Amino acid sequence: MALFSLPDLREKDFTAHNEESHALWRAFQEKTHSRVPMRLNTNPRILMLDPKYNTRGVRYQDYITDPELMAQAVLEHQYFLRFILPGDHEKGLPERWNLWLDFENLYDAAWFGCPVWYRENQVPDAEPILNDDNKRMLFDRGVPDPFKGEWAERAVQFVDYYRAKCAGGWTYLERPVAPPDNARFEGCDGVFTVAASLRGATELCMDLLTDPGYVHELLDFISTALIARMTAWREYLGRPVRQDAFVMADDSIQLLSLEQYKEFVLPLHRRFYDAFATEKDRWMHLCGNAQRHFPTIYKELGVTAFDTGFPVDFEQFRRALGPDVLIAGGPRVSFFLEEDPTPLVTETKRILESGILEGGRVIMQEGNNLPPLARLPVCEAFYETVKEFGALPS
Repeated sequence: MALFSLPDLREKDFTAHNEESHALWRAFQEKTHSRVPMRLNTNPRILMLDPKYNTRGVRYQDYITDPELMAQAVLEHQYFLRFILPGDHEKGLPERWNLWLDFENLYDAAWFGCPVWYRENQVPDAEPILNDDNKRMLFDRGVPDPFKGEWAERAVQFVDYYRAKCAGGWTYLERPVAPPDNARFEGCDGVFTVAASLRGATELCMDLLTDPGYVHELLDFISTALIARMTAWREYLGRPVRQDAFVMADDSIQLLSLEQYKEFVLPLHRRFYDAFATEKDRWMHLCGNAQRHFPTIYKELGVTAFDTGFPVDFEQFRRALGPDVLIAGGPRVSFFLEEDPTPLVTETKRILESGILEGGRVIMQEGNNLPPLARLPVCEAFYETVKEFGALPS
């Protein structure tokens, strides 16, 4: 391990686990499974921001601007998933490693020109650029070129670098590395979330009340720019523009009332699904207190799968949306930071007994994204609890 302090577990045999895992996910897709699957969502920050693993002091300002450093971290993170992290995912060495670009959640705002900041013990972030004196600045500049600017150009550089290295026979732990088909710019974090990043969440919410016409104009501008960028990047990466199981996200709609969501954002979400989604398996990722929007998103956008954070009323979810809508969710992430697994086990059992298992369309996970310093024994207790109490009602 060139970057992080991780044990060498390559001799461990995961044959039985993988046979069970493959059978479970196959049955889940066919809706014939006997228990719900469990997964933990992570990215390299779980290694970067934990001194137990990051003993060499790898810094985000180096990681996020150096293609060799980023690739090594992403590969070691995949090793961590496959050899250390509990869950129903495939384990052991893969046939090939899948590379991707990790620009965290700053990439949308940075593409529009926001400055990026690196703060100690945090992932990098972007600072808003639209204030009361220059609210129309982006309109005057026009829609950005999908491949221009510091961050988009860096992404192109990284992709080209990785493609050339893969063509030359790149391997990691004696397995081939595949060139990336994901560079973040082929997706987005959501039109209202991007607007909050550019304008500032407080200022944008004030605009909703004092200058709603501007908010409509800003959101339309952002949507037009993002759809053009996502289309261009999908073509560049060799991905289909429209796809099954398209995932939309927009965490900041938790700031909106249902009426505001319907007026300002719903028509734009429809534009994104029309541009990038087929009718099959439409997903929406929403962290935070956004459950009031789920029925509208289900009815108006045809979304049948929700990836959630905290808080979520699981009993109300199943009652409102019925047995055929998939929910990925679970206990809040703070439980995974505690020494004692008992509170997490208790909460996991409560969720599984809430009625959410009716129909079986559940993926148990943390709500949402496993934090640095999460305790592996607690993660293992979560996994064992799901296996014990996640059986579907007969």
